[in-house]
Amino acid sequence: MKLALHGATGRMGLAITRLAHAAEDLTVVGAVCSSVDPGQGKDIGELAGVGPIGVVATADLGSGLLGADCVIDFSVASAVPGLLAVAARQKMAVVSGTTNLDAAGKQALEKAADSVPVLWAANMSLGIQVLAEVVAHALRRLGASYDAEIVEIHHRKKVDAPSGTARRLADAVRSVRPDVQELHGRDGEVGMRSDRDLGVFGIRGGDVVGDHTVYLLGPGERLELTHRATSRELLAHGAIAAARFVNKRKPRLYTMADVLG
Repeated sequence: MKLALHGATGRMGLAITRLAHAAEDLTVVGAVCSSVDPGQGKDIGELAGVGPIGVVATADLGSGLLGADCVIDFSVASAVPGLLAVAARQKMAVVSGTTNLDAAGKQALEKAADSVPVLWAANMSLGIQVLAEVVAHALRRLGASYDAEIVEIHHRKKVDAPSGTARRLADAVRSVRPDVQELHGRDGEVGMRSDRDLGVFGIRGGDVVGDHTVYLLGPGERLELTHRATSRELLAHGAIAAARFVNKRKPRLYTMADVLG
């Protein structure tokens, strides 16, 4: 399978480059980055530390994606609609892990999925997908007497909060309790917790790759369902698994649940 990378010079793009270089069934044929990225014009293999592979990072979407079967995107939300439009025209599958998409970005995902297979996930980890499923199952089994709260921890350089993964887990809670109301902080005399509250809180510091805990707190007991990422490569592995899955699939919008079957 021929891969193009969008957001190629970022940490995820370089991690995927390293894994693809080591895989017998994958070849990186394109690399797209921002026009102000210092990696522009450089060989993506050298940037990833695997040596030259003959693919130079470019800010030109058309040429950067040309010839690919699938593009893997870890960029910024504002760049996603343009990527999807080009991918749909060039008839290539899309795997995107870019978070914080606005309404226009989500609409662009749906439009592109009319023409090509598209998989979007806030977190490409297979474990996070299973955690979300476990959370929904546990809430159904435990009932309304158990409160749900979410805490996520990330490195000090992360710029958004709550994380896209925390929002994904909040959606898992919402699938069982559609009337929940997210809270992103408590301060002062806020009164007792309501049955609709769902606290989603972010902690930042150090070099933490990503920890997410869903607390289910009931009378006399609590469950703590935790996922800890120890390497960013787990997300790269998940993205490649997703690319292998969507390649040659029928056009529609897929999720990591589809990858797990």
